[in-house]
Amino acid sequence: MLPVTLGARTNMPLRILCLGAHSDDIEIGCGGTVLRLLSERPGSSVHWVVFSATEERAREARESAAEFLADARTATMEVKSFRESYFPAEWAAIKGFFEELRKKVDPDVVLCHQGRDLHQDHRLLSELTWNTFRSHLVLEYEVPKYEGDLGTPNFFVPLSRAIADRKVELLGRHFRSQVSRSWFTPDTFQGLMSIRGVECHAPDGRAEAFTARKVVL
Repeated sequence: MLPVTLGARTNMPLRILCLGAHSDDIEIGCGGTVLRLLSERPGSSVHWVVFSATEERAREARESAAEFLADARTATMEVKSFRESYFPAEWAAIKGFFEELRKKVDPDVVLCHQGRDLHQDHRLLSELTWNTFRSHLVLEYEVPKYEGDLGTPNFFVPLSRAIADRKVELLGRHFRSQVSRSWFTPDTFQGLMSIRGVECHAPDGRAEAFTARKVVL
C-alpha cells in the first residue's frame, strides 16, 4: 500500500468539509479521522453540516460536534431541517443549499456518505457532493446498518487506540436518543474499526475506511 499525504506538507493546516444526513452520521463514519487530522494538523478549520435533525437530535449534534472539533482553529456547524427519509423529494432545495455552500467553502478534503449507500438520504447527499465539489478530494465514509451495504473500501485512515476509544466514548455520551437501537453499541463501532484495521495493517489495529473514487497524485 502507498501512503497518501493530504496537502503539500505533512504539517499544513487543512480545510475540512464534513457532510452528514443525520445527527450522528459524521461521527460514526469519520469521527476518528476528524479527531486524528485535527490533532496532527494544528490550525485546521472544519465546516460541519447535518442536513436533518429534530430539536433533540439537533442539540445532540451540536454538543457532539463541539467536542469532536475542539482542536480546530475555526469550526462552523450547520444543522438543517430537511425532512428525514424524504431527501429525494427535497432534491431541489438540497441542491440549492449545496450551491450556496460551494460559495462559502473551498475544502482540501470533503468527507461524505458513500455513493452506494442503501439509505436514500445518504445516497442523495453523496450524489450532490460529487455534483458540487468536482475538483476536490472526496472521501466517502461508511455507516453500518441493517441493510448490510458496507462494500469494499479502498482508502484507509489508521487510528490510534486512544482516538478510536475517544470516538466511541463521544458517540455514547452525546447520542443518548440512539442507545436503545440494537446496532448503536461500542461493539459495533469498535468491531468495524478493527476489521478495517486488519485490512490496512493499522499499527494499533483500528482504522476508518472510505471509498475514494478519484485521487490525483
